[in-house]
Amino acid sequence: MSLPPIVVFDLDGTLAETAPDIMHTLNVILEREGLPALPIERARELVGAGARALIERGFKVSGRPLDAQKLEELFEEFLVIYAGSVAKDSYVHDGVTAALDALAADGFVFAVCTNKPILHTRLILDHFGITRRFAAIAGRDSFPFFKPDPRHLTQTIAEAGADPQRAVMVGDSRTDVSTARAAGIPVVCVPFGYTDVPVESLEPDLVIQHFSELPDAVRRLTNREPALAAHS
Repeated sequence: MSLPPIVVFDLDGTLAETAPDIMHTLNVILEREGLPALPIERARELVGAGARALIERGFKVSGRPLDAQKLEELFEEFLVIYAGSVAKDSYVHDGVTAALDALAADGFVFAVCTNKPILHTRLILDHFGITRRFAAIAGRDSFPFFKPDPRHLTQTIAEAGADPQRAVMVGDSRTDVSTARAAGIPVVCVPFGYTDVPVESLEPDLVIQHFSELPDAVRRLTNREPALAAHS
């Protein structure tokens, strides 16, 4: 029996708009340290590389450097605060459920591969009632490696029991594109996620404007049609 094809999703900025709760947690940390809160608009440049990088970036734009020990202390504090409010203002992007339904009807299985800690990842997916849709869920701490290490993606696919030769990554950032490229897997990007440059400039295989476009994009890529070279 052949292994099923798979679509592997990033979480933050891709499947869900999670910046409001992430930025709220960062601002709690900043204000406790005597620094002003940052506006939600800064999320696009700050979010996407994990909580440690977020804290480090947040302090950098606030004009205060952090040493390694202080960063670790604040990271542990961040994890506790965030666990209490992972989905207060977050939401799943429009069209996600319909896209999953359409692809499932084509025989695809699904996974999540994110640099968010697995605890918070599962809390968010549970909150939105979509955990059961994924054959595998891998966070930053699920393996000894994480994105952009391609093994984070390939091991997630293996855990889902899926075919890596018929896999597609869906993400929103340089990290996702780099991971997929290193793994030899085509990648679709959404332009409404967390990236410091336009996703088109990262040259993913395809860019979709809405999740209603995802089923056709995935079909094109897994069939290896000539049209997949178009970045639109």
